[in-house]
Amino acid sequence: MTELSALRPLAGLRVVEISSFVAAPLAGMTLAQLGADVIRVDPIGGAADVNRWPLTEQGASIYWTGLNKGKRSLVADLRTAEGQDLVARVITESGPNGGILLTNAVGRAWHGYEALARRRPDLIHLEISGRADGSTAVDYTVNAATGFPLVTGPAEHQGPVNHVVPVWDVTCGLYAALAITAAVRHRDATGAGSRIAVPLDDVALATAGNLGFLTEAALCGRERPRLGNAIYGQYGQHFTSADGVAFMVVTLTGRHFRDLAQVTGAAAAVAALAEALGADFADEGVRFRYRDVLTGLFTTWFREHSAADIADALAGTSVLWDRYRSFAEVVAEPRVTDNPLFTVLDQPELGEHLAPGSPVSVNGEHSPARVAPRLGEHTADILGAELGLSEDAIAELRAAGAVGADIKERTSS
Repeated sequence: MTELSALRPLAGLRVVEISSFVAAPLAGMTLAQLGADVIRVDPIGGAADVNRWPLTEQGASIYWTGLNKGKRSLVADLRTAEGQDLVARVITESGPNGGILLTNAVGRAWHGYEALARRRPDLIHLEISGRADGSTAVDYTVNAATGFPLVTGPAEHQGPVNHVVPVWDVTCGLYAALAITAAVRHRDATGAGSRIAVPLDDVALATAGNLGFLTEAALCGRERPRLGNAIYGQYGQHFTSADGVAFMVVTLTGRHFRDLAQVTGAAAAVAALAEALGADFADEGVRFRYRDVLTGLFTTWFREHSAADIADALAGTSVLWDRYRSFAEVVAEPRVTDNPLFTVLDQPELGEHLAPGSPVSVNGEHSPARVAPRLGEHTADILGAELGLSEDAIAELRAAGAVGADIKERTSS
């Protein structure tokens, strides 16, 4: 058993993940970064996400390896009773720190809670579904149904604007990882397992409620306005420099706002505006209400200065700001290249690259990135070590097509 440490507090815990796409794989990777032994189970040939974009020039999925770092891989024919039984055994016959299933493959009776709990009463079973009523949904349909695309984008735009980051998948995956760790604590204290459901739609609805979007509509009878790059209830806006570089500037406090007015040479104009309007710009709501006219006062300074001059001037203030960057710019910056979050990872099929480990540092250390497995890489090891199957028995299963070929066979063929 791997030794427990503050950086890897889940060492010794075994989680079986039957998954695809984002939420469940992210949950499994998060648990692996905390030290758990996470076994990802895929059908022969891989799940639906095995070749998901982006791809390398050689056709390897950058996406798949990114969300499966640090796991082990088992491949079995999940359509046959023999393959299903093998996977069920791996889930349930895994010692006192096993018996944990994480899945978004809903509606499969053979790995449903009832079937597995009959084999192991202290089972921890977490299922990520689309909606609580059992109907299907994905991040982008949930987002459409929850209201956010209608308040995203330029103020003058009429149609919906989707997000780029699959935020509900990410949030759902983190909720799922937290729920499993909580269920493990509960089982350690009581001996009882847990049946956990995390519907993607409920994650989005809870977040919309917690952040006030739904409550505002219910209590105040109003919809959140579409603001472009402004920030609701605060003063924040993007500006463009004389040489065409865009900046995001945010003032959350009175001091931030005063510094912005001062550095842009607009302090006197802001004071005159406040007097003319009878407005107190120390109030964040007032700053938000008059955001357009305030932006007009600040815009000239940005348009008359280079990006370098703007950065130097803002760096000497309390103002919250940064310039907009492309992914290509970010990956070459010290934020990545000199950040202990990133380490050089030699990922088979991708090659060496800087890859993030856990963004959480414990006692000054990050859990570093570990390679993602090749599909089916650990099948023989898992069946042998966890189920006690002999090499001959594994060879028979492989010949019958119940499990996938191991890596050495696949790469030498």
